[in-house]
Amino acid sequence: MADNLSDTLKKLKITAVDRTEDSLEGCLDCLLQALAQNNMETSENIQGSGTLQLFANLLTPQSSCTAKVANIIAEVAKNEFMRIPCVDAGLISPLVQLLNSKDQEVLLQTGRALGNICYDSHSLQAQLINMGVIPTLVKLLGIHCQNAALTEMCLVAFGNLAELESSKEQFASTNIAEELVKLFKKQIEHDKREMIFEVLAPLAENDAIKLQLVEAGLVECLLEIVEQKVDSEKEDDIAELKTASDLMVLLLLGDESMQKLFEGGKGNVFQKVLSWLPSNNHQLQLAGALAIANFARNDGNCIHMVDSGIVEKLMDLLDRHVEDGNVTVQHAALSALRNLAIPVINKAKMLSAGVTDAVLKFLKSEMPPVQFKLLGTLRMLIDAQAEAAEQLGKNVKLVERLVEWCEAKDHAGVMGESNRLLSALIRHSKSKDVIKTIVQSGGIKHLVTMATSEHVIMQNEALVALALIAALELGTAEKDLESAKLVQILHRLLADERSAPEIKYNSMVLICAVMGSESLHKEVQDLAFLDVISKLRSHENKSVAQQASLTEQRLTVES
Repeated sequence: MADNLSDTLKKLKITAVDRTEDSLEGCLDCLLQALAQNNMETSENIQGSGTLQLFANLLTPQSSCTAKVANIIAEVAKNEFMRIPCVDAGLISPLVQLLNSKDQEVLLQTGRALGNICYDSHSLQAQLINMGVIPTLVKLLGIHCQNAALTEMCLVAFGNLAELESSKEQFASTNIAEELVKLFKKQIEHDKREMIFEVLAPLAENDAIKLQLVEAGLVECLLEIVEQKVDSEKEDDIAELKTASDLMVLLLLGDESMQKLFEGGKGNVFQKVLSWLPSNNHQLQLAGALAIANFARNDGNCIHMVDSGIVEKLMDLLDRHVEDGNVTVQHAALSALRNLAIPVINKAKMLSAGVTDAVLKFLKSEMPPVQFKLLGTLRMLIDAQAEAAEQLGKNVKLVERLVEWCEAKDHAGVMGESNRLLSALIRHSKSKDVIKTIVQSGGIKHLVTMATSEHVIMQNEALVALALIAALELGTAEKDLESAKLVQILHRLLADERSAPEIKYNSMVLICAVMGSESLHKEVQDLAFLDVISKLRSHENKSVAQQASLTEQRLTVES
């Protein structure tokens, strides 16, 4: 076999030059046979003999041997060690040219060869994209959709190229969405549909393509799959239901595609998604809740949805997942409620529907994603709602849990949201009882720490809450403020040139407010605040400069 092979390789070198098609074809057949018997060894011999370099000239559209040459390259490039030599032999450019061939066998083998050479190499795939293969392949899919092998080759290529960000713009300028949906509608077999799904998922991450897919009717196909598979217990069907409903949710992440499917709340798709919430299928409940969270990305949609009774449906869903519930469903339903609670007009309606009680049932959850959404939902609900803020702020169980979560160092999101909710309870209720509850639960130190956050918005929320504490319940909070080193922190914030103007302003307001406490007053005097504050009188921000003058007067009078 080895002797035969080396004879064949020698002969190929001669026939490749004088192009006698018959003897060339014989050599190529021998090579294909040898590759079928021992691909690796044959590939090594092909590389060692320098034959690879001959192939570039043999890849001509006119030759009857072209398909076989491309087939050999495809076989050789199955070996990782042969891919760079194929590139170095200059095979990519002539192979790309061959994608314009009319011959289906040539197209198939060319596609395989390019696919194998560029397998797992982002830089080579990017090179193909720059050479314009995407529009060519999309066109091929349209022309040869009856040819199963060619269709599959195109899908594999799309699946690989779609992983690259640079491909999305090129795909968006073709009619790929239309072609894939057309192909999808014709497929009955699970495996074939799965192949198309694998292309659709990465493509649908692009907003322009999301809209094209919606316009091409993909959503209707997905809804049909959901209808067909919802009651099946077959593993394939369960997997396909998940893929279809996940893709549906992905399409809703684009603003235009989402708005098109919402259709003012009257859209067939929107109505279908609503019917998923009461379903007994966890995957559908999850997709339904996530879809609503996505529809709830603008105020108009949120207001419409709250008025049409979606809140009750989400609360029913949450209710079914309180004890040993599905964490992903809990998280999704809470996400939807949080988004719905953003418009001011919805807050009172959601509060009177009993959303806080429904949400508080998850206070015992040990899952950080659920804790995070629970906190966000409550914070949205009490924004400018004094009564609700007071009610929640006097709920000892809630406040104790918040204080506990303020120490969740492993979960920055939960920690941040707990601090923000603590501050919000004070800011929106302006209630002495709420402040007393927070002091008794040990929450003061966390608000003081929050004033040093790297996020200006959180610093500010903390300072405003602390100023309210100092104004309303200074005596109760005095010891905690002292042990949390509030005065030293305020000195640092005022002396730091990087502090935002509103931070400086609120720090000075807070300094004035704590002067009513003897021990805190003494700390202010000991730290020579006047030096720092007198410098701020000439601050470029008028409010800061004004507050500096007032604070200086106050400190001078009381020194």
